[in-house]
Amino acid sequence: MKIGIIGAGNIGGTLTRRFRQLGHDVSVANSRGPQTLADLARETGAKAVMVHEAARDRDLVVVTIPDKHIPDLPADLFSGVPSDVVVIDTGNYYPQQRDGRLPGIEEAPSESRWVSQKLGRPVVKAFNNIYAQHLHDNGKPKGTPGRIALPVAGDDARAKAIVMDLVDALGFDPIDAGGIDESWRQQPGTPVYGTDFDAQGVRDALAQASPERTADWKGTDKS
Repeated sequence: MKIGIIGAGNIGGTLTRRFRQLGHDVSVANSRGPQTLADLARETGAKAVMVHEAARDRDLVVVTIPDKHIPDLPADLFSGVPSDVVVIDTGNYYPQQRDGRLPGIEEAPSESRWVSQKLGRPVVKAFNNIYAQHLHDNGKPKGTPGRIALPVAGDDARAKAIVMDLVDALGFDPIDAGGIDESWRQQPGTPVYGTDFDAQGVRDALAQASPERTADWKGTDKS
């Protein structure tokens, strides 16, 4: 599969490494330019590119940057990109910890709905509730007892199935977490966030989630 990754931080770098290990053709970009990704490209065999290029001639694009930088992406990022290209959003909103208060995100049905609106593309929410080191190290063969499970939310059944297959190939049990407006169930502050639950544990945690943002995950006057 041809995969573009926009963002080379903890999750973006980890996905670059893991997808290359699986044999995928990976292009990776960040805001500072491909010259800053030379080490990652050399290590993995991925191609370091400009941001626009990471969305071109790809089957799937991963957007894995801080939510505060989503509005800074090029307005024409997906111009001319076929509608069947799958877009994954791995991001989380950290209003007090990193992002500040972002207009409209707390009022949206989910953080990923806001991201989708900013990108002008449907997105699939995945890889946002697991630590990068665990994503890199803790994948297990299918059927392994206690295999870590990851929630995957999205509105398009085909796109979600593709992402769930990737999750499985990486060594994790994919759990259908519903549509993108249900992806609040895996946002920061929910029972599944930052955990390594197995499949039943993820299902139970998603069911126990509350749509009310807790105080730590709301923007404040000081955000």
